[in-house]
Amino acid sequence: MGRLFGTDGVRGVANSELTPELAFNLGKAGAFVLSKDQQRPVVLIAKDTRISGDMLEDAISAGILAMGGNVIKVGVLPTPAVAYLVKYYKADAGVVISASHNPFEYNGIKFFNGEGFKLDDDIEDEIEDIILRNIDVNSHITGDRLGRCLEAEEDALTLYAEFLKSTIDEKLDGYKLVIDCANGASYKVAEKVLQELGAEVIAIHNEPNGVNINEHCGSTHPEDLQKRVVKEQAHLGLAFDGDADRLIAVDEKGNLIDGDKMIYICTKMLKAQGTLPGDMVTATVMSNIGFHRAVEGIQCSVETTQVGDRYVLESMLKTGCVIGGEQSGHIIFLNHTTTGDGILSALQLLKAIKKSGKNPSELAAEVTIYPQVLRNAVIKNENKKKYMNDPEISKEIKRLEDTMAGEGRVLIRPSGTEPMVRVMIEGKDIENITILAESLASLLTQRLG
Repeated sequence: MGRLFGTDGVRGVANSELTPELAFNLGKAGAFVLSKDQQRPVVLIAKDTRISGDMLEDAISAGILAMGGNVIKVGVLPTPAVAYLVKYYKADAGVVISASHNPFEYNGIKFFNGEGFKLDDDIEDEIEDIILRNIDVNSHITGDRLGRCLEAEEDALTLYAEFLKSTIDEKLDGYKLVIDCANGASYKVAEKVLQELGAEVIAIHNEPNGVNINEHCGSTHPEDLQKRVVKEQAHLGLAFDGDADRLIAVDEKGNLIDGDKMIYICTKMLKAQGTLPGDMVTATVMSNIGFHRAVEGIQCSVETTQVGDRYVLESMLKTGCVIGGEQSGHIIFLNHTTTGDGILSALQLLKAIKKSGKNPSELAAEVTIYPQVLRNAVIKNENKKKYMNDPEISKEIKRLEDTMAGEGRVLIRPSGTEPMVRVMIEGKDIENITILAESLASLLTQRLG
């Protein structure tokens, strides 16, 4: 068995790769590592709408209970709800059962600590080590030392909704919104929050049946939303992913507003309010050159990290930056919460639009997105990080960068899981950069394959 934890928890096909046995062991090991100082740790558990959620929830709960920990099950809620509620309930840890934007047959388990942050690598490593080495951490606790399931004193969904509403000081009266809930975890709370703020809300893909989560809908498939926004003559469309930690928006003309554009729009608002420390925003290496140009155009700077929301957050905590995220729509507003939150991002976007007095399409047009072409070069695993040491490859990369003369860029990223590197070229002419990307990928394969 290889490494269990990926970039966002443990994932796999439910009941095949992510089995009840593995979930039970994750519950035991997780409760042990996260709550060493607690006689009886309390762990909060939420899930999305997948059919396998019940099975995995019961399995991981059993593991925690077997460790003498207590469990609070809060039902179907977005991932970021756990980041908030774990602090509200003063729990020692939180667990989310979700595979985010993946198809329904997949599921995942990710942990939050008592402060609402995703786990550090070293803590994940300790949990993983216990499972892979089959260490018995509970020595078969019996009698009154076993844990129990606790009833939440207040309705968790209402608590989370009230928190979300507290992050915006604007009413949304007069706004007509179409929301795509991806048949996932946002299907109740998103509509509730937006309606209670005064908006007229038309919800689509909000009837989960256990197997239709992310099925041709949500932030990865916003086509239905784009058509519906135009048909309803709505002010804005909002598409969440399965666990609602991402947002992709649609302007009043039916055009997409991706993470880069949303981050820019909200950064501009924060700067105008005087609430943008250091006039700085955080993004990953995949953010578009057009995003960088737009941010620089409002006299702000971009702190760039490797791909992954955990690296965005890590950088933000170091620099004091309050907004950061990815093209995919995973955006962190650190003044409000500790992780990406699709509904919270939607509220901040709506606030920015309302304060600007402009249409969403006008604000989005301030960012000119350059075409990006991605190609994979299949090479040996041991060569994945050696490409810059190859004189022919480094010479070709420099030639391409010189050719684009500041109007594009070359990015090469080794895959974390497969024997390949990803070649991304960005520039103004899609046909030209496609030829360049394919040529460079072929050279990498030829030299290091």
